[in-house]
Amino acid sequence: MLKFHRRLALSALLGATVLAAVGCGSMYTLTSDVATYGEWPADRKAGSYAIERMPSQKASEQRDAIEAGARAALEKAGFTPAADAKTADFVVAVGARSTLTEYSPWDDPLWRHWRTSWRFGPPSRMFYGPFTLRERNYEREVAVLVRDRSSGLPVYEARAQSDGLSMGDDKIFGAMFQAALSDFPQTKDKPHPVSVTVQR
Repeated sequence: MLKFHRRLALSALLGATVLAAVGCGSMYTLTSDVATYGEWPADRKAGSYAIERMPSQKASEQRDAIEAGARAALEKAGFTPAADAKTADFVVAVGARSTLTEYSPWDDPLWRHWRTSWRFGPPSRMFYGPFTLRERNYEREVAVLVRDRSSGLPVYEARAQSDGLSMGDDKIFGAMFQAALSDFPQTKDKPHPVSVTVQR
């Protein structure tokens, strides 16, 4: 009977360990290079905002998802959504883009990005595979421009850049908007790394 209880306790412990590992595996850290500009008045607080779209920024599910990520970052920085865009304290323009860079066989390999790959053998053996060349890379960027609605003057600008093997999704861009506004209301025009945890 004692052995049974020990086995039961061990099984419960192993189950909890597996669940914890799965939970940890559902998050990762995204690091972006951030640069911020402007002269935010020291005595002014973040107020109500409205997001405006340029004529080229047509409504779509992708656009809505990008703006949702920007809104979450703005509100985390202290801004509040305006009930009426005409009475908002600030007008905000947001943008996001992803550029694919492909490498030619004739490119100098010294200037390429290198990555490593894992290879798994039989259950009792695992070895580290050779270096392989990354054939493509996505450069991602988000931008936020805050303007005073009454004067129309820009008062704060933030940009964040990251790169990876995927073009990015709403979670990645949302994390990048959060990184871009992490300095607010301070400014640091020299690009610096900012890490944000992303939920898969």
